[in-house]
Amino acid sequence: MSVAFQNRHVLEDHISGFEAAANPNHLAVVRRPAIFSVLGRAGDQAGVLNSLKAISDVSIRDVGPREWFVVSDILGAESVARDLFALDPAVVSFLEQSDGRVVLRISGPSVRRILAKCVAVDLHPEVFAEGQSANMLCCHVSANVARTGADHFEIIVPRSYAGHVFEEIMEMGREFALTAGFAD
Repeated sequence: MSVAFQNRHVLEDHISGFEAAANPNHLAVVRRPAIFSVLGRAGDQAGVLNSLKAISDVSIRDVGPREWFVVSDILGAESVARDLFALDPAVVSFLEQSDGRVVLRISGPSVRRILAKCVAVDLHPEVFAEGQSANMLCCHVSANVARTGADHFEIIVPRSYAGHVFEEIMEMGREFALTAGFAD
């Protein structure tokens, strides 16, 4: 007997009914991101960070002292792993997190007002600059939030809590006509 497995995103059923033409305020779910947790050993944190930033087509997210997420929606996990393997193993260790994390992108003119209902961190541009990221609670769930543009944020949450966070953000964005869908 042959069994065919269907590759479904954990938020497939949650998005159903929300998909529409994107409004100015929009929540996009990334279908297949490559996500790696990278730990730098004690020593040259700046050198490790520079090595990570030299990898093409990835974004680096601060998680903690000597710890980062390396994220890509362009490269597959194998390509990112190959680039990470090229780094000095005496300085860096890493673990793939792609199947255990979900990436949500929220953007629009009201994004800070929506997120202010979900996080207890000041996201004002003078405080939380473009390119900055931090671990925080988002809808009562541990998340990594990054500011990726003027009115653009990326939220990385554990897969098991993605449905809860998605639904909470959609509720918080209702008054701002927040739409949702899978990222192109």
